[in-house]
Amino acid sequence: MTAGLPVRAAPDDRPKLTWGLREHDPDALRVRAGGLAALTPDWAWSGSTGRGVRVCVVDSGVEPDHPRVGPLAGSFVVVKDEDGCQVVPSAGGDTCGHGTACAGIVREQAPDCELTSVQVLGGKFSGTGEVLLAGLTWAVQQGFDVINLSLSTTRLQFAPQLRELADTAFFGGTAIVASAHNTPVESFPWRFSSVLSVGSHRRADPNLFLYNPVPPVEFFAQGQDVEVAWLNGGTKRSSGNSFAAPRVAGLAARVLAKHPQLTMFQLKSVLYRISANVHTEPSPDHDRQE
Repeated sequence: MTAGLPVRAAPDDRPKLTWGLREHDPDALRVRAGGLAALTPDWAWSGSTGRGVRVCVVDSGVEPDHPRVGPLAGSFVVVKDEDGCQVVPSAGGDTCGHGTACAGIVREQAPDCELTSVQVLGGKFSGTGEVLLAGLTWAVQQGFDVINLSLSTTRLQFAPQLRELADTAFFGGTAIVASAHNTPVESFPWRFSSVLSVGSHRRADPNLFLYNPVPPVEFFAQGQDVEVAWLNGGTKRSSGNSFAAPRVAGLAARVLAKHPQLTMFQLKSVLYRISANVHTEPSPDHDRQE
């Protein structure tokens, strides 16, 4: 087996993981990786605050100058009329608080990144696949370094376009960090391998993120019973994979600020290697080069 690749557990030894870490302890996810010993969290992001990295939050909008978010580089909204969907500048604002919560988490992890908001959700978390696709397409076309997408669509008719868009972002140098659905249903684009998909764990450590050896979710980050930014400059406690994705988006921003030459494949590999449950443990049986 090639050094540096995760060693798969026997099928009957695997913890049954799907859309979230749920009751499993992180120790149950211990993964042995051969080689790559030099890749450490210190190498990946020590001293980085995300400065110079452009992050776009595609969500319900972001409340301007929220204490936990700070200034935005720009605010946009998708509007739909008889000519279709268009992305236009907006005065800012959040229809339901969700986007502000996600932006606050990104800012917590990468305080000096450049944040932009694209509103695709209306009040009561309402939205359509068409509007989501338009907002995400615009964000990819703008060449953002990281796009946080803490939402998805279950409409199969949008899957082919979203898959093509996710591939375009991947090969174009944009990391789409997408939250898994909170329930075990098919939704998109988090299911695609060209995005970084994230589920949540309930540990108190906001910096604990884990690699999931049992796909489809790739990573777990804090997202259960967390205090998040909310409307009118306030906060609230909430839970969901939505709040795990921006933690990984912020971490990705810090890595890219320190190592801007990384491709998206390399970024995924770095995040895998520095996940808290991935350890270098020499084993003659698995680490031997053929």
